[in-house]
Amino acid sequence: MQPRGQRTADRFTHAIERASLLDAVADKIAAAVPDAARSGRGRELASGTVLGHPAHPGIVVLPMGAWLSASLLDVVGGRGARRSARRLVGLGVVAAVPAAVTGWSDWLDTEGAERRVGLTHAAANATAVSLYAGSWLARGRGRHARGVALALVGSGVLSAAGWLGGHLAFALGVGVDTTAFQHMDADWADVGAAADVDSLGRRLTGTVHGTPVLVVNTPAGVVALADRCTHRGAPLHEGTIVGDCVVCPWHDSTFDLATGAVVRGPATRPQPTFEVRVVDGRVQVRRADEQSSLRTNPV
Repeated sequence: MQPRGQRTADRFTHAIERASLLDAVADKIAAAVPDAARSGRGRELASGTVLGHPAHPGIVVLPMGAWLSASLLDVVGGRGARRSARRLVGLGVVAAVPAAVTGWSDWLDTEGAERRVGLTHAAANATAVSLYAGSWLARGRGRHARGVALALVGSGVLSAAGWLGGHLAFALGVGVDTTAFQHMDADWADVGAAADVDSLGRRLTGTVHGTPVLVVNTPAGVVALADRCTHRGAPLHEGTIVGDCVVCPWHDSTFDLATGAVVRGPATRPQPTFEVRVVDGRVQVRRADEQSSLRTNPV
């Protein structure tokens, strides 16, 4: 039987996921973001492209750690730790800025239930930041007890916001490589007719063991990679071939066709690639490397 606390939490998150009233607010916020902020090196930095993983989960550790450390000093540090506690609260407020930027970067590419939960997550975080900022001000004015109380309330709101963030990642899959659970056997498998990729730039698609595959004729030869974009699952065969790269049709992430490497974000994870051969006029593919244990169950 599901624990009572878990049932309550599930009902809460499911209510947020279905709260279509949030869509109008979310759409207005997303529309207010200028096009220049949706692409370029700044977006790649905020998304975590250079890291190979989303940046937001790692950056949020700094404000959370600073704030919780401040509360610990409030409890066990005594009067002599008050100045240090205030500095930690201030550090957390400052560090919350890049954490928010990276979070909004991830949120921009979500829709539906994910966008609603993300908006609620952001609102809870903004509330926590406001409480901690108030705590910092109160401490600076000599109102230590008020500052401690605001920080404790802030820690509760922060915990709720963090729980929603975990739900976004682990229940809804935001930020997870969308090809993570795709599986392909080590044996050669047929994709389609070689005549369909007999000239430069031509492409064909097929499904091998439940995995959508994109085959493209490039200057370096015929190559194959996963057709589902690792960022948000877009069908890459609907994208644009530019030289040796394919550009995602949804968010303009660019991948090297031969290696699957991310050339331009916001994607952070490379596309899985496959070995290719032509036998009796048919294109065949197989996985190019060892699959992780989590890829043993095809989707």
